[in-house]
Amino acid sequence: MDISGLIAKAQDSKWGMKKLNLIMQRGIPFNKPHSIEVISISNDEVKVKLPYKRKNLNHIKGLHACGLATASEYSSGLLLLHKLGFKQYRLIMESMEMKYHYQGKMDAIATFTLDDATAQAQIIEPLKTEDKVYIKCEILVHDTAGNHLCTGYTNWQIKPWNKVKTK
Repeated sequence: MDISGLIAKAQDSKWGMKKLNLIMQRGIPFNKPHSIEVISISNDEVKVKLPYKRKNLNHIKGLHACGLATASEYSSGLLLLHKLGFKQYRLIMESMEMKYHYQGKMDAIATFTLDDATAQAQIIEPLKTEDKVYIKCEILVHDTAGNHLCTGYTNWQIKPWNKVKTK
C-alpha cells in the first residue's frame, strides 16, 4: 500500500482525506474506537481530531487523558513517517509526557509541526553516522473553541530499517 500517495491525495481532496482516515483506522485498530481522524496534513504539519463522544470521556464527562495522549502520539508519529518515509525508517515511541491545562468538553485538535530544516538537522544528518536517533516532539492540543487542553511530548526512536535487528 502506498501510504505516501494516500497522504498526497488527502492534501488535495476531501475524498482523499476520507480514504486516508478509513485506511488508517483499519491499519491501526487500537485507534478505531476513539474515532481519531486526520483533518489536515501537509509536509510540515498534521492535525488530528479526537471527537467529544462517549467512548472518549472520563468519569466527569471530560475528554479522557489517555485519549488526548493517543491523539498526540498519532499526530507526531504520522508526520514523522510522512516526512521521513514509511519504507526507510522505523519509529518506536521511547517515552511520552503529558501536561494537562484545561478540561476538554468538546472535540480536541492535536497539532504537530516539524519543518524540513529541523528534520534534516535532528534526524537525517545524525543518522548518517549513528544507528539511531531520538527526537522529542511537542504536540499542542486545543479544543474547537481554542482552549489549550494539554501539551504532549513524545520521544521517538528513529532507526533506518537496515539497522533494525530482529531475532
